[in-house]
Amino acid sequence: MYTRNVSLRRDPMVDLLYQLEHRMGRIAPEPVSAFEWSGPETTTATNWLPPVDIFEEPNEIRLVAEVPGVKPEDVTISVLGNLLTIKGTKDQVPEEKAEKVHRYERTYGAFERSFTLATSIDPNKIKATYNLGLLTITLPKAETAKPRLIRVEVTPEKALRA
Repeated sequence: MYTRNVSLRRDPMVDLLYQLEHRMGRIAPEPVSAFEWSGPETTTATNWLPPVDIFEEPNEIRLVAEVPGVKPEDVTISVLGNLLTIKGTKDQVPEEKAEKVHRYERTYGAFERSFTLATSIDPNKIKATYNLGLLTITLPKAETAKPRLIRVEVTPEKALRA
């Protein structure tokens, strides 16, 4: 994978938005599911944060990150223990034909998002795909983390009387 050193300043607005989201979550928390992300998501000095949807299936967890304009070779995905980290860079391509730029609203630069996994993942089976600006990371659950049905055996009545 391709990586590069980028010197960045931490955007104070990212911290403010995270604090607001955290406070709003205490006021109107979402319903608690059987699977939760333990601990807060961590961020580092970034220029932007791609939105991420997280889905849980019986055998896997899927993260879908919206990363339009990011080349797949500019994305690094790593798992260390129970911490999943997605890093990447979206380069700004200057408009050479325009005489004057009136506005830049799209975001560019480096991003990094980390998520603490609350269940065991099989790191050897993680897959990542990229299609139409969506990065999908499939994290298969380890056998020990999958729900297991326990069969109830019926004992014969004679054994109960003895």
